[in-house]
Amino acid sequence: MKLTIVYDNNAKEGLKADWGFSCLIEVNNKKILFDTGADSKILIYNMAKLKINPKTIDIVVLSHNHFDHVGGLKGFLEANNNKAKIIEPTAFSEPTEINKGIFSTGSLSSFIGIKEQSLIIKTKKGLIVLVGCSHPGVDKILERVREMKLDKIIYAIIGGFHGFNKLDKLKDIEIIAPCHCTQHKKEIKEKYPNQFREIKAGSIIEIEI
Repeated sequence: MKLTIVYDNNAKEGLKADWGFSCLIEVNNKKILFDTGADSKILIYNMAKLKINPKTIDIVVLSHNHFDHVGGLKGFLEANNNKAKIIEPTAFSEPTEINKGIFSTGSLSSFIGIKEQSLIIKTKKGLIVLVGCSHPGVDKILERVREMKLDKIIYAIIGGFHGFNKLDKLKDIEIIAPCHCTQHKKEIKEKYPNQFREIKAGSIIEIEI
C-alpha cells in the first residue's frame, strides 16, 4: 500500500507548494485520490512530476467542501476524462467500506457545523487514518475509528490536524504525520520525536497491506 502526498503547503524540490491537501492511495490495484487541493493546475503539475497519470485514478474522496480540498476537482476530472467515481463529504452518515480494506468514517460534524469524512485503511501493522483538516477534532475522529472495531491498533495518522492540541490522544500511534493546516506541528514533533514524520508534497509512505 502506497500513499503519495500530491498537494501540500510544503513541497519537495521540483514540486509546487500551495495551501491545500491531496493524497493518492494505491492499494489492491485501485487508485484513490483523497482531496484535490485548491488549484487543479498545481495538482496536475505535481502529478506529472510524480509520474501519476490522472486517467488511472478510479475514485476521488472529498473530505469536506472547503476550497483547499475541492478546488482542484473540476480540472482534475477534465484530465481524468470524468472516469473517477466521486464520494462527497456527506455521502455516508455512518462508517462505510468504499473499497476492499478502505473505509470512510462517515460524515462527522465540527462544532460550527462543518461536515467532514476521513479514511481508514487496514494494513498488517494496524489502521492508517487519513484526515483532511480534522475540523470535527482529531480526538473525535479517532473515537469514531475505534468504535468501528476494525483493528485494536491505530498505526498511523496522516494529514491536516487543524488546531488540535489534545496531544495525549496521539500517544499510542506509531506514525504521526501532520501537514497542511496543522497549527501545533512543532509541539507534536517535540512531544513525539520518534513517532513524528515530516511530510510534504512528494512524500511517499509505503506499508504492507
